Amino acid sequence: MNTDSFSAAQIRESVIAVPPLARDASLAICEQENRRMIRFLEAGGIRSLLYGGNAIFYHARLSEYQRLLQMLAESTSDETVVVPSLGPAFGLAMDQAAILREHAFPTAMLLPSRDAVDQTGIANGVRMLAEAVGKPLVLYLKFDRWLEPQLIQSLEQDGVISWLKYAVVRDDPARDDYLREVLDVFPAERVVSGIGEQPAIVHLRDFGVGGFTSGCVCVAPERSMQLMHAIHAGDFDAAEKIREWFCPLEDLRNEINPIRVLHRAVELAGIAATGPIQPFMSDLNQLDIERIETGLQQMKSTLS
Repeated sequence: MNTDSFSAAQIRESVIAVPPLARDASLAICEQENRRMIRFLEAGGIRSLLYGGNAIFYHARLSEYQRLLQMLAESTSDETVVVPSLGPAFGLAMDQAAILREHAFPTAMLLPSRDAVDQTGIANGVRMLAEAVGKPLVLYLKFDRWLEPQLIQSLEQDGVISWLKYAVVRDDPARDDYLREVLDVFPAERVVSGIGEQPAIVHLRDFGVGGFTSGCVCVAPERSMQLMHAIHAGDFDAAEKIREWFCPLEDLRNEINPIRVLHRAVELAGIAATGPIQPFMSDLNQLDIERIETGLQQMKSTLS
């Protein structure tokens, strides 16, 4: 695992993969299958891994957190950055922060919550958690106006933000006043588009953010890296063709559920046995599984 302090250059060097977490039939973490997934991503050029929503860190047991962090640290190459998550509940996050402090991860992402929170309270909690971890945190902006720009600016001035994951879904990603206001107070090179390949071109080209996260990268890492390089090179026609190539799977994720579809797609693509999905989420029905298989076949048949 790459334990170097975060630099904005890392965001441009690799798509930030957001993998699912493989578990066995008893819901225990399956180290072997997670290693298979990581090796597949690294072989495709990925050097940044973010374990958050797709890995369902929201519902990870505190009793398994130490082992989970150790597994992630030991399963990656010396060139790969790993960002685990903590929270979303403050009490859980503080207990996790004490464990994270014992490890060499360069940062960790705070999972967002809309329950029993307010804006000033969130900002105060971020400061306390960053102090407890001993490092700046990744701030995950998943909900519109979850944290107003002036509070983000204050947190940045206090040195407690590593980078921002911006993942507010819009019908038209080019029309996003909140993102523009965030970029007025926070460096664009440390903002990451957090909704996969679909808005990546718009976010990087039109807003100037530094990079993007992806779940679908887990089934086609080389293809996702080609998209990133095309955007950075200004070859937007090539980038758009690659973005469209991901649509059969991305459309299903949007329609059904992004986490549930990706969890099963990684297994159906033969990359790793992801196992049962963790409660409070449910596995897909047979019809949806067949639709994922069809989407993967469509992508494979058009790969060039």
